[in-house]
Amino acid sequence: MYLLKKLCLAVLCCGLTAVSAHASGTSSIVIDAQSGNVLYSDNAETLRYPASLTKLMTLYITFNALETGKLKLSDKLKVSRTAASRSPSKLGMPAGSYIDVKTLIQALIVKSANDCATVLAEALSPSEAEFAKLMTKTAHKLGMYRTTFKNASGLPNSAQKTTAKDLAILGAAIYHHFPQYYPLFAMTEFTYNGMTYKTHNYLLHDSLGTDGMKTGYTAASGFNILTSAQQGNHRVIAVTLGHKKVKDRDDNVSKMMEISLNHIQKSARVNTAALKSAINSSLKGAKTKTAYNQASGKYHR
Repeated sequence: MYLLKKLCLAVLCCGLTAVSAHASGTSSIVIDAQSGNVLYSDNAETLRYPASLTKLMTLYITFNALETGKLKLSDKLKVSRTAASRSPSKLGMPAGSYIDVKTLIQALIVKSANDCATVLAEALSPSEAEFAKLMTKTAHKLGMYRTTFKNASGLPNSAQKTTAKDLAILGAAIYHHFPQYYPLFAMTEFTYNGMTYKTHNYLLHDSLGTDGMKTGYTAASGFNILTSAQQGNHRVIAVTLGHKKVKDRDDNVSKMMEISLNHIQKSARVNTAALKSAINSSLKGAKTKTAYNQASGKYHR
């Protein structure tokens, strides 16, 4: 089973060739989660800032630590001054306090809490800087060869770069390597110290069957999302980066997933040229009947 998972990622790793190293416009990719085949790509190897999608690698390493016994969900980790000083979004935990691993994971997924990312990083490495080196090393082992991490949260750093293709590899790795934790990405809210926090991922549980994973935003990165949807026995993983508006990001990724799922349900051998043409035409044209269009329209970073 493990070899099959590695093969799935290997197909994706070989699916595209390198292009521009400078971000302009947006970058997108859709893959078949089971085979790893690239269904659609547009500027998918352009280097970009990952913003809070960085936290997916922090979670990948955390899940691995849970499986190897280095951490337990009930473990209480100390909040350092460094962690407490992180800029929002954060839980605002005071330095010297303790918080359990389960809550930290929930806070990363739902609240996108930067202080929680640092707490986990410092628990798993001598420092967040050393943890970032581990993140980069892990990324390269997964085939994310164009990715460099400099922190655990995605807070602005000019050297922290990735690509849509690399993030799709990470999404597939989490889904295949840690299926026991993947359902956590479907959480829409969690409560900590009497306060309820709601997700930034407004596409969850839509008519497409979207059930994860993470959104992100900084001024330099634009609005980013890595998400996944399943219909019947078919699942796609989609990434789109660099949008100026969250509305455009959500609408575009919904269209990409909807059209891709329609194609792979019709035939096991997808005509990727026809699929790309259909997606590009849709992105330029009318909106589709996706969860974004059914949502309230009240979006928050």
